[in-house]
Amino acid sequence: MNRNAIWPVIMIVLGVEIMLNAASIVFVGAALRWHHLEGQVFVLFILAVAATEVSVGLALIVYAYRRTGSFDPDAYNLLK
Repeated sequence: MNRNAIWPVIMIVLGVEIMLNAASIVFVGAALRWHHLEGQVFVLFILAVAATEVSVGLALIVYAYRRTGSFDPDAYNLLK
């Protein structure tokens, strides 16, 4: 197993998580600024989507690793 091969996959998942967290911060800040709770409700939905995204992404990585025996994203042509 090559550690350099899994790095791009981790960075993709990490990038999506950072974008979802940034959206959550914006919604909470707007909710506090304008005294509306809708922004905090959106944050709960964003957290649910983020948790789902992580579980689906991990399942895809485990499936692809079992099929190919590699973490290399270039070897994942079986998911097409």
